[in-house]
Amino acid sequence: MYVTEQQVAELLSPADAIAAVEACFERLARGVIDNPARVRVELPDGVFAVMPCIDRELGYAGLKSFLWLPGGTPFLVVLFSLEHARVEAVVEADYLGQLRTAAASAVAAKHLARTGARTLGVIGCGRQAASHVAALRVALPLLERVLVHGRDEERLAAFCRAHACEAATDQETGGCDIVVTATTSKEPVLRGDWLRDGAFVCAVGANDPESRELDDAVLERASFICTDSREQAQLEAGDLIAAVQDWSAVHELQDVVAAKLRGRVNDGDITVFKSNGLAAWDLAAAARVVELVS
Repeated sequence: MYVTEQQVAELLSPADAIAAVEACFERLARGVIDNPARVRVELPDGVFAVMPCIDRELGYAGLKSFLWLPGGTPFLVVLFSLEHARVEAVVEADYLGQLRTAAASAVAAKHLARTGARTLGVIGCGRQAASHVAALRVALPLLERVLVHGRDEERLAAFCRAHACEAATDQETGGCDIVVTATTSKEPVLRGDWLRDGAFVCAVGANDPESRELDDAVLERASFICTDSREQAQLEAGDLIAAVQDWSAVHELQDVVAAKLRGRVNDGDITVFKSNGLAAWDLAAAARVVELVS
């Protein structure tokens, strides 16, 4: 089966992606998924990456792969059936990747945001920011306001019109109940002194040891810090690499989702999720697409 970007967009909803990724976190916690860290091969003007995974309960081995070049960034997910020892599907995965990343953030918000959170702030106004607005509205129906900040005023205005959001300063955006950073910045875009008590921070960009979206004060104020893979974070997550002294204090979200670990204790706690992106999410989302096609 070959599934195109258009088919993925037509079939996979944010709600489907959230359900698939949340179930994936539960399987990760039960140890039925093997998810090694991403492998990157540097090119003169880009990078080629491969992300392998085996989900024994879902019944697939597979990989997500992408080529990042100035001329474009194609993404593919390949699913191999463990039962039949065959290639089950090849899925074009640019849009799927946006959905699964936002779905993971939505799962994190469900488990780590303060009860009754009403405001969402998003720093960044690209495609990843758009997928996060959609997914978090599905996961947290009590949200009343979405504030967005971006460096390009024209682009920001167009984003807010398209997604029914409010343009805001970076400080106003950083003062919401839930704050998402979805940028390509190499320097911090969110300061800890902007955060209100009880905030949940989801950092999506800066998947490079030399890049950061969060300043030190964000992590210093946090009562609970987690990521999707501690192994991968130690290789890629500039936000954590620069600031974390003791990696045992950085937890994995799967343990919160599976109720093995309590993330938020009090409404006033500041909680942080650093998202790197796991092949397991891609397999789960792609498997759901295959079900919907079938």
